[in-house]
Amino acid sequence: MLLIHVPRLTNRLGYTLNVVFKHILRVEFQITADIDLFKSHSGAKLSYGTQKIGDAPFIRSCDLLFETSIEEQNPKAFPFQDSTALFPVYNQASAFPFDPFAASFYCLSRYEEYLPHFNDAHGRFPATESLAFKEKFLSQAVVDRWALAIAKMLSDRFEDFDVPSRTPDIEDTIDIDAAYCYRNKGILRTLTGIGRDIFADSNRHLVRKRLRVLTRKEPDPFDSFDYIIDVHNRYPRMKTKFFPLMADYNVNDKPISYQNTEFRLLLQHLGDYAKMGLHASYASHDDPSLVDLEKERLEAILHRRTVRNRYHFLRLSLPKSYNTLMDYGILHDYTMGYADEPGFRAGTCTPYPFFDLESDCETPLTIHPFVAMDSTFYYYKKFTAKQAEVVYKQLIDECKLVGGRLSLLWHNQSLCEDYEWEGWREVFENVLEYANARE
Repeated sequence: MLLIHVPRLTNRLGYTLNVVFKHILRVEFQITADIDLFKSHSGAKLSYGTQKIGDAPFIRSCDLLFETSIEEQNPKAFPFQDSTALFPVYNQASAFPFDPFAASFYCLSRYEEYLPHFNDAHGRFPATESLAFKEKFLSQAVVDRWALAIAKMLSDRFEDFDVPSRTPDIEDTIDIDAAYCYRNKGILRTLTGIGRDIFADSNRHLVRKRLRVLTRKEPDPFDSFDYIIDVHNRYPRMKTKFFPLMADYNVNDKPISYQNTEFRLLLQHLGDYAKMGLHASYASHDDPSLVDLEKERLEAILHRRTVRNRYHFLRLSLPKSYNTLMDYGILHDYTMGYADEPGFRAGTCTPYPFFDLESDCETPLTIHPFVAMDSTFYYYKKFTAKQAEVVYKQLIDECKLVGGRLSLLWHNQSLCEDYEWEGWREVFENVLEYANARE
């Protein structure tokens, strides 16, 4: 049992220690403010604060975890080992030249997203606004790295301090924005699509393709679900989740109607194979009550409770978006990642509880970060499939290095091997094979 001495326990500090030691390192620990108890403890121990206690390992704190307000911060990124550190401290007695707990809290809480910042056209906090992007550590799971550095320091000092080995696990998630390209769209949408193709010279060849799909003479391009399941079946230890869009049709939400029989049967089939979650609509960002409506639609189709979500377009505003989910009984969210860049938005590849800075409290909602999305590479980065595969493998290596969870985001239409997505099935298969390889 690790004993940690702190001068004063705050919500921020207790939360951070809980994430670092319980969720990442999976180490049992206790916190005390009793100096005599701390001094008499014969096992592994660590003091955190402004004063070193005896000869016990000591980490010098900065002020962040003892505050309750949301203020401008100056993290001052600098090199540390093979990575980056934040919140430097100037105390030779400290085991580290920075405060790893404050740095972890800053990343995990998404502190910078509560401060004034620029939003993109969809109201999102873009990667380019983040400290991790500006200081070039977005591609590293820095919070996991800092936790492992703390564990090594304690293991080197205390023979009886044992940290369970972290075995990487893999989670593959599929967003279903539109289950079908041509089928099941209704007469009006179908006629509109045909008219659009006829009047666009470059698309006239698609009229014949659309008609062949509608008459069942060839499969719908976006119906890649049997293929996805076949690939996933090769890797039984990999977790799989689908997130279908249950929205009404509008400019940014263009799903198949939740009332369509074939679509409902598809979702029931997928629900028998994998866990399901809601893909809360673009419109729900501005009208949170839609989350509840769309959740009810999915539950009626699957005949089970919906406890997972990922927001469409990754529209995430803190703390509003997460509070909305909790209001409607959704306690697991998979939106934590960027649309414009791959990498570790919260600095970690470990699922962890959401801390609401405005309420100054840990919440029951669990955040499941993802590291890369297919459309990021194609639409934002303008990468070829092969260029994307290289980056995927680098991110996989990072997750394996720290023993975290590799979570990837794909779309059924990007695996259609048609249109602009030609070559992406090979990337999909190569990436999953690389991720599942045991080293």
